[in-house]
Amino acid sequence: MPDLEELKSEVVNSQIWRSIFRGGLWSDTPRDRANHMIGNVWLHIQPAKVRKRALEWTYTWGLGGISFFLFLVLVASGVLLMFYYRPVPGLAFRDIKDLTYAVTLGKFLRNIHRWAAQAMVLIVILHMLRVFLTGGYKRPREFNWCVGVILLTLTLFLSFTGYLLPWDQLALWAVTVGTNMAGATPFLGNAGPFGASLMHMQMNNDIRFVLLGGTTVGANTLVRFYVLHCVAVPLLLGVLIILHFWRVRKDGFSAAPYGDVTEPKLDTWPNLIKREYIAAAACLLVLMVWALLVNAPLDVIANPHATPNPEKAPWYFVGLQEMLVYFDPWIAGVMVPNLIIVGLMAIPFIDPSPKGVGRYAFKERPFANTMFLMGIIMWFCFIFMGEFCRGPNFVWYWPWQSWLMQKPAPPPTWNLFGPTGVGKFPLALGLPALGLPVLAIMFLPKLIQKNLSLAKAALACFAGFVVVAFALRYGAHVPLSQGAWIVFFGTFISFFGVLIPQRHIRGLDWARYLVTMVLVVCTMGLLVKICARLAFNIKYLVTIPSVFLNV
Repeated sequence: MPDLEELKSEVVNSQIWRSIFRGGLWSDTPRDRANHMIGNVWLHIQPAKVRKRALEWTYTWGLGGISFFLFLVLVASGVLLMFYYRPVPGLAFRDIKDLTYAVTLGKFLRNIHRWAAQAMVLIVILHMLRVFLTGGYKRPREFNWCVGVILLTLTLFLSFTGYLLPWDQLALWAVTVGTNMAGATPFLGNAGPFGASLMHMQMNNDIRFVLLGGTTVGANTLVRFYVLHCVAVPLLLGVLIILHFWRVRKDGFSAAPYGDVTEPKLDTWPNLIKREYIAAAACLLVLMVWALLVNAPLDVIANPHATPNPEKAPWYFVGLQEMLVYFDPWIAGVMVPNLIIVGLMAIPFIDPSPKGVGRYAFKERPFANTMFLMGIIMWFCFIFMGEFCRGPNFVWYWPWQSWLMQKPAPPPTWNLFGPTGVGKFPLALGLPALGLPVLAIMFLPKLIQKNLSLAKAALACFAGFVVVAFALRYGAHVPLSQGAWIVFFGTFISFFGVLIPQRHIRGLDWARYLVTMVLVVCTMGLLVKICARLAFNIKYLVTIPSVFLNV
């Protein structure tokens, strides 16, 4: 019998083997473990050694690796699905039906792809939340945080482009709702502010037309979304994922040492790698069970002449659709998403404090964590309201109420200032009532720090205008529900818009302070407008229909 060790040594050290694999015989030494990480095409994106904290499940939760694994699952399952799919309106729905009922394991394959896409959206959001809570966006990782924000945006867009491909009623009208918001883009959309008046945008040349390839969702839209979903967006996403991993490798893991900075690190192989493989295997198991138990939704074939009631966007965009109740499409569908993206990318540059990096430290960063968590909670509250509390005609139904129950018509709304600039309030009282909240929230924290008497005078002046304007409009006849909304939103805005910033960010330089307060004011503005609608039935604070400018 030949000596197996000698045979193994000859094979590993042969020219053919060494031309493929860079390492020699494995001897399980620290040098071998490091070379194994550096010389492997997959593993070299990880550092050779990591801190002990980075190995804890409860620190990273494996969310970054799971996000990447779900992307690989989507690529693999998507390529297989492409063999059975033709992006033609007359054939697309038929191919999906064949996948579901005729192709062996076709239903399972489609379910895996659908639920992996939904899971990837949620996991990427949770990964961003984890990075924020552990301060992983701070120096020197500012650029990589911005790359992560772009990756989140592309993940949402990738899922949205794939939503149309089944070509059923659910897909057609979800995409119709989503793309209609693009037509409200300021200057670039025919229904957006200044689009038709200044830029001469029409339905056949605006940004929505570019996205759809026509004035309605049709054959051109299906082809464009197919190319975007299968080629363009995955390629861009893959390039940015490589860049993201490379920057993680070069910038270093954000995990902080438990004690002194000289705390010894542990070998990535096998300590971290085995955890990542376990997380990937568990994720695949969950996906397989999910795909076996729950089928991906499939409605009847798309019919542009039969509008479902209600017609809703995909769940991750239905929060924007819920905001259409309170805002015009150019605000809810264009300005708010862009403000969220820009605000997220600005966070590393307006938060210079080195505290709380590499660990969960809420007490060290109370303002940042509070505002970020509030934004996440607001976003998912809007999603819950739009997904589960809106029935036919987008009327409010509690989740336990039947849509067959007839709901009374909502009360009529009115505008505070119309095209002539004169509304229900006298102009002299209305304009200060509109402007003073913004000025008060913007500058009160700094004024409290610099000049307490001036701050008190401004706050008293603002309160007086609000009280007088409220008395002129409503007098003493205020329903209990309206009073409750006023108290709730008034307390909420005062606490998060003035007291929290006054306590934690008044010492920032003016540039960072103003950028931070602009984001705070915009967040509070959402709540002010919702309060105006729920408590006073105000539809618009200012409306100029000639240029589609309604706020």
